[in-house]
Amino acid sequence: MNIIGPEELVFGVTDVAAGERFLADYGLLPQGQGRFEALDGTAVIVLAADAPSLPSRTLDTANMLRKTVYGVADSNTLEAIADELGRDREVKRLPDGSLECVDDVGFVLGFKVTQRRPVALPAERVNAPGDPNRPVNTPTSPASGPGLQPRPRTLSHVVYFVPDIERAEAFYTQRLGFRVSDRFIGMGPFLRPAGTIDHHTLFFIKTPAHMQGCEHFTFHMGGPGEVMTAGWEFAKKGYQSYWGPGRHRFGSNWFWYFNTPFGCHIEYDADMDLHDDNWVPREAMAATDLSQIFLFDWREKWAPGGPPTGAA
Repeated sequence: MNIIGPEELVFGVTDVAAGERFLADYGLLPQGQGRFEALDGTAVIVLAADAPSLPSRTLDTANMLRKTVYGVADSNTLEAIADELGRDREVKRLPDGSLECVDDVGFVLGFKVTQRRPVALPAERVNAPGDPNRPVNTPTSPASGPGLQPRPRTLSHVVYFVPDIERAEAFYTQRLGFRVSDRFIGMGPFLRPAGTIDHHTLFFIKTPAHMQGCEHFTFHMGGPGEVMTAGWEFAKKGYQSYWGPGRHRFGSNWFWYFNTPFGCHIEYDADMDLHDDNWVPREAMAATDLSQIFLFDWREKWAPGGPPTGAA
């Protein structure tokens, strides 16, 4: 199935104003009615927890993520998903043409034909002895200063706390065609759908049932310099850094995590590995030194009972 990746994340919160201010300060562009977009149109939507447009709560936890909407390539993919998932669950067809259902571990999913816009911006480029990569006389320092905050380019991935890793993985791989890129033994897999070569758009962390929900979500930036610049500007606005800046081992992406008013974390990330179907997944124990290649502020414990909560 030609699923591209997360298109929208929908949160139901108690303080909408704080959520909107947070997303704008993070760098997303306000579009009205609680919608905040990256440069390509992928978005976070923040609504009051009792908003009638939200799907009913499906998890008896503190989770504020009410729906993960995936963008798909075309209407044929949408129909294939409806046919496949309609075999054993209700699949609603909403007035906007999208689908809505619940996965095997209780998360509400949406599917819609993608509305992403092309982003024609250069990436940060690196010169190194033996392999010059950047044309002469071409500075590459990211924009900084008032009004020059780097903007998130696209919604990258979402991470779930789940009690039943095996059941969650089976649903996404067997029913929706996701592939495992890599795996932390005893924690969970990194997954990507068929329509992207990003290392992952979804990651699971095994936790007790009472913790089930969204652990973090993130947007791709233009490079590590933009991660550092955006994170620095964000921290100067008073937002609390949670983990980072640093660089992951699986996925190789640079990261910087912050606390949010949504009961989860948010990340800036950049320079994620790309993999096709020839890639052979790696496995490693979920140990600190296998999650973070380096970290300016080392975090020894990064998930309930052991590894980091921001492992993706």
